[in-house]
Amino acid sequence: MALTVPPLALWVVPVAELGGVARHVLDTVLVGVPGYRLVVQCPPGPLADRLREIGAAVTTAPVGPEHGVRESVSAVRHAVRSLAPAVVHSHLAWADVVVAAATVGHPAAVVSTEHGIAGDDLVYHGTVWRSRLREGLHTVRLRRADAVVAVSEATARTLRAKWHPGRGTSVHVVPNGVDPLPGAARRGPGLHVVSVARLAPEKRLDDLVRAFALLHERHPDARLTLAGTGPEEGSLRALVGRLGLAGVVDLPGHVDAPALLDRADVLVQLSVWENCSYSLLDALVHGVGAVATPVGGNPEILPPDALVAADDPAAVADAVERQALDPFTRPRLPDAWPTRAEMTARIAEVYDSVTGSLR
Repeated sequence: MALTVPPLALWVVPVAELGGVARHVLDTVLVGVPGYRLVVQCPPGPLADRLREIGAAVTTAPVGPEHGVRESVSAVRHAVRSLAPAVVHSHLAWADVVVAAATVGHPAAVVSTEHGIAGDDLVYHGTVWRSRLREGLHTVRLRRADAVVAVSEATARTLRAKWHPGRGTSVHVVPNGVDPLPGAARRGPGLHVVSVARLAPEKRLDDLVRAFALLHERHPDARLTLAGTGPEEGSLRALVGRLGLAGVVDLPGHVDAPALLDRADVLVQLSVWENCSYSLLDALVHGVGAVATPVGGNPEILPPDALVAADDPAAVADAVERQALDPFTRPRLPDAWPTRAEMTARIAEVYDSVTGSLR
């Protein structure tokens, strides 16, 4: 009896570095999408290298903003013609638009996952005219999409409101999956506060530093680690110096996040917007406290008493202090939150719905 070859899904990922989207890609590849073969197309770099290390099927190509639209569309079109995928699955706005153009005339189903759409357009686009241009562009490209995956209910609401998907484009919510850590449990009281985020304005790390200054006044043994790199590093170091916190606030650059969480007590994330934060999810599975702003998908992960306004430093300090000193107030991962395997099973269901699979 002839063996049936599973249909192929081509993932187009316009990032080379290891970040949140790369984490999603690696988790999916490691677990696998039931009933489908995966090939990842991305630019050369650390993500491609890591995919090869784990034995994934990966093809590198100039797909990304730095390569321009024409070259990116050409690269994706070549991959589609060569591999004949049943599904072409784009990640991030650049790939969404490129895939819509590159798959014209091809029978593959088109799916996109929205990882980074914000309620306030100016978070990512900077100007009103640019945000309106992007909104119109995505409304048009969604006419080419058979399905859209949103990583949170908030993301789904936002894309419906901004991009107006038509009746032919189904919207599915598939949160980022995480697996419980065997043996992980709430640790004892402690005042090591951490952030794992790009050092960028939208992360509002200056507000975190100001709130930490209040916490440090109450508890001189408190310390803060701002892990990450980005354009705000200089201004954050200057703020730390002005507030007299140079000896207790560390900016170590890029770090291994799990290792940092193993020695942390509370993670704080005061972002302007988050869709489905891996940092918050990782904190919860490590037994670390978590305090965040009530934006985007954060309320789907954290309870109300862990959500605070970034511009209220006293409230931030109070929330951190409570979780730092009383481990039983630290939130747990919601009971119904999907594991990585459950996440990829839901992705397979999306593929089945647009390919007509009878698996």
